[in-house]
Amino acid sequence: MKARVFSGVQPSGNLHIGNYLGALGNWVRMQHDYESIFCIVDLHAVTVFQPPEELRAKILEIAALFLAAGIDPKHSSIMVQSAVPAHAELAWMLTCVTPVGWLERMTQYKAKAAAQQTVGDGLLQYPVLMAADIMLYQAAIVPVGEDQAQHLELTRDIAQRFNSLYGETFVVPQTSLPTVGARIMGLDDPTTKMSKSAAGAGHAVALLDPPDRIRKTIMRATTDSNPAVDFASLGPGVENLMNIFQAYSGWTAEQMRTHFTGMRYGDLKKQVAEMVISHLEPFQQRYRQITSDPGYVAGVLRQGAERVAPIANSTVELVKSRMGLYTEKRGLAPPSQAE
Repeated sequence: MKARVFSGVQPSGNLHIGNYLGALGNWVRMQHDYESIFCIVDLHAVTVFQPPEELRAKILEIAALFLAAGIDPKHSSIMVQSAVPAHAELAWMLTCVTPVGWLERMTQYKAKAAAQQTVGDGLLQYPVLMAADIMLYQAAIVPVGEDQAQHLELTRDIAQRFNSLYGETFVVPQTSLPTVGARIMGLDDPTTKMSKSAAGAGHAVALLDPPDRIRKTIMRATTDSNPAVDFASLGPGVENLMNIFQAYSGWTAEQMRTHFTGMRYGDLKKQVAEMVISHLEPFQQRYRQITSDPGYVAGVLRQGAERVAPIANSTVELVKSRMGLYTEKRGLAPPSQAE
């Protein structure tokens, strides 16, 4: 029996090449080796205000991008978080066993809370909902970026705490971090990770950007004070461009060094831009074909939710039984009689 893998993306902002190189591409490569569930986490998105119509449109866009990237709905479940109510139900039960201090230590919470005048409770509870997403499907493998590693460790802590309090119930998940292209940085600020929520036209290359915009964005990328590529003293901007090229090309470190040593930055940027465009053009063509049938994406999402709902509901039933809560299936019988 294959191990189960779970991961998700928020339907906010524009998915960019960093999302593909650090997540989607990795999911496509691993999907046939596991029982794969890939989720559009819309409940996470509304921890900050989202215009409703924009959110609905973005959910369908993200699903189509999943499909265009190569996630196969015959082998993988593509679904929307809010379409399976068990996500929210399990999140509440896990909230009740999670110490507030654990949540207040999350670096993402502290950073986002510091940037807002009013902090919603959803922002604090965000990692508990993420834990519920994973634990709901008893996922053993969770492919995430480095920025989510702390949340994954919290998920492990919550699973272990619940198991300690109520008996062995949850799989304690492992992480899976891609080794190439795992962390693509902003083109305007190579000291920060490329973000789909960052403002500024020069920050990221979106997966649906046209070729002219891609060239313009990459040609404006920050480099360093050297006149040409020097592998002995690569600035973070030049290293970021190298990482993008290598992730798309699959070249070895030796191939990169031989080809780029001494190359002037203008030529480097042109080659990076053409490499990105050559990969995004067929991707965008697939996206257009997928979205030409308005009902296809909705059907994939419906089928994905129907496929995973029995797993999710079974987990919720088990958790309720462990905690002594009433369930329609098991009534008030103790676990030893009800299972």
